Amino acid sequence: MSASHVDADTAARLVADAVTAPSMHNAQPWRFLLHSAAGTLELRGDPERAMTRTDPDHRALHLGCAAALFNLRVSAAWNGLGAHVALLPDPADPWLLATVALGPPTEENHELAALHDVLRRRHTSRHPFGDERVAPALLDGLRAAARLEGCRLTVPDSWHTETVLALVRDAEHHEEMDPLARAETASWTTGAPDASPTTPTTRDDGIPAAAFGPRSSGAATAPVRDFGRAHPVPDRGWAVFEKHPQLALLGTPGDTPADWLRAGQALERVLLRATADGLATSMTSQPLEWPELRWTVRDPLASVGHVQMVVRLGYGPSGAATPRRPVKEVLEIR
Repeated sequence: MSASHVDADTAARLVADAVTAPSMHNAQPWRFLLHSAAGTLELRGDPERAMTRTDPDHRALHLGCAAALFNLRVSAAWNGLGAHVALLPDPADPWLLATVALGPPTEENHELAALHDVLRRRHTSRHPFGDERVAPALLDGLRAAARLEGCRLTVPDSWHTETVLALVRDAEHHEEMDPLARAETASWTTGAPDASPTTPTTRDDGIPAAAFGPRSSGAATAPVRDFGRAHPVPDRGWAVFEKHPQLALLGTPGDTPADWLRAGQALERVLLRATADGLATSMTSQPLEWPELRWTVRDPLASVGHVQMVVRLGYGPSGAATPRRPVKEVLEIR
């Protein structure tokens, strides 16, 4: 299919798949613009959905938008199209994150199209995982997925895993002491339907109560962010989380916006590959949101570079789906 045949319906299908991507607090900070005549899509960041306190440099915003970009590539391949991506094509327009020229299939189409089946099965799981360890062969596949996007995925040893978990606890304490950070998190979470008459219960973004997962009943902090602190849910329940979480660190050689865009695509490729392999996943970004903690997340014994995300892997519930904004709100056609 040539670029001239990319119509509004095709673009809507691609974007509907793209927006299943994860983003910080499910803010969905992306916008798409189709230039029908040229057969190109623009991916733009939405500054109105940025986290001004915990993501002032918009690193996490870039990761979320890039995860959507990877989904767009998967959808294009599944629809028989090739997606030729240019990152940050206009230095004078920093919110234009990428352009995608849609055209004939490329060599990577078969591998990308194979991931389409899990786009809507991938959910962040804030539930406990089992004790079964992820097989080395599966970890190797996830490392290979990250390398295909120019990034590196490393699995820290038990010593450094404990260090990262301690940093998660430190980050929680930082947020508890920062009213602006607490308010920012609260603004993107939704309580139970009867939690408060003044709290909106239906929205197409943010983290709903159904996706909070249980509270941790163990002595240690759970290896997932507890969104229920902002909006307590009376019947939420308690659970014991795994004593030794299996973590992986996604890193890039540099720490520029282009690196963040590569990392976001690598992150989504890893998450989709993990889902296809029967793994449950969650992401832990808390210690990366505080500059004084982020540098310590890096494993000094591994050449991971700049850590862009901490990924938790294991076997357990896949997690609840979170809402998505309608395509008509994020896609403009010219």
